[in-house]
Amino acid sequence: MWSLSLGRHLGALVMGNSTSQMNQPYNSSPPPPFGHAILPFFLFDPNYVNLNHGSYGSCPRPVRDACIELGDQIESCPDLWLRLKYQPKLVAAREQLASLIGVKDVDEVVLVPNASHGINTVMRNFIWNEGDVIVICNTTHAEVSAAWRKHLASVRASAGPNAKIVAVIDGLISNPGCLLPWEDMTAACREQDVYSIVDAAHVIGQQVDINLDEVKPDFWISNCHKWLFAKRSVAVMYVPKRNQHIVTSSIPTAHSYISPKDRKEGEYNFVDQYEWNGTIDWVPYLTVPDALAFRSWLGGEHKINDYCHKLAIEGGKKLVEIFGTRLMDPDGEFTAAMVNVQLPIPPNYAYAEMDMMFKEKLLVKRNMFGAQYYHNQLWWTRCSAQVFNDLSDFEKFGKALKEVCFEIVEELDKAKGMQQITKS
Repeated sequence: MWSLSLGRHLGALVMGNSTSQMNQPYNSSPPPPFGHAILPFFLFDPNYVNLNHGSYGSCPRPVRDACIELGDQIESCPDLWLRLKYQPKLVAAREQLASLIGVKDVDEVVLVPNASHGINTVMRNFIWNEGDVIVICNTTHAEVSAAWRKHLASVRASAGPNAKIVAVIDGLISNPGCLLPWEDMTAACREQDVYSIVDAAHVIGQQVDINLDEVKPDFWISNCHKWLFAKRSVAVMYVPKRNQHIVTSSIPTAHSYISPKDRKEGEYNFVDQYEWNGTIDWVPYLTVPDALAFRSWLGGEHKINDYCHKLAIEGGKKLVEIFGTRLMDPDGEFTAAMVNVQLPIPPNYAYAEMDMMFKEKLLVKRNMFGAQYYHNQLWWTRCSAQVFNDLSDFEKFGKALKEVCFEIVEELDKAKGMQQITKS
């Protein structure tokens, strides 16, 4: 019924289509239902169970094909593309992303390699003085917003009215995979005259109806290659014009950089520095519109997010049933498309080699993965739900992961026991 080939056409993988349909663009037909019927539109090993979309993202075939096509065009005449033709496409990508995150002024939105790069750019541009404060938050509070307000008030009282305070807020934490009320936390920052930097690495593509013009964070950075289906790697960085005087230089510093002392009043030289600061592969940046087009064809942001959230909740319950443990977020208040479930490993059981043991046993031996991490004296798994997954993936992964947990404990107990015997 659906088929694929290079060049954004269907044909390399045919499911009941006639020959006349094989060379049609993927979007010439309605999308299949979410779940395993979507897998042919991605490039996974057919036997791979992927419940870790959140770490690195997954590039759909139509986006990959657009990247190949654009890459070939660039290589056909690099000078033409890198001197003249890339800029209109870059502006188009910025315009579409600005619209998606609720920013009317496209000159407040630029593209950078990844969220870490963007956050470093902002943090390194601040002029830091003795007594200034950087605030980060932990993930232990149930009432996050109230605790955050109270903490910021105490920090301001301690630092004094003239100190610069910069708060780095996770929009959606990586581990544990929890959605924080970053909008309320941003408002709390304004109340205490605190700069807000929202590390939204996982947010775009996993949260709908974002409106930065309304929320007014001071800085906001999100990866497009994680949940938005763009090619690795590209991120969107939002710096409103009221704060562009702070970010005086891109990283690396661009040829178009103008020293603040040489700029005219009101001239921030911001966007120019992100249009060229050295030769890079522009393909991931310029094909963001292709990722957005693919998501639109699938049904749009709400349809995608509704499916992924529901599957994350159902998948988490299935893992609890298999492990005999518990959900970190039983009410689903902080769950978007990543669910966190306690592993069947004893409390306070933590050894440095366990991380590599999980990777070897899951990735190498069983061809599957979901993230594992140690938090509050317990081991957890963070599983990402995506449009190509269904509940059977959680069941298959859960049974294998339970087996892996028992193997790891057994092997470590034996090894540590032998070490104790040797020492004695």
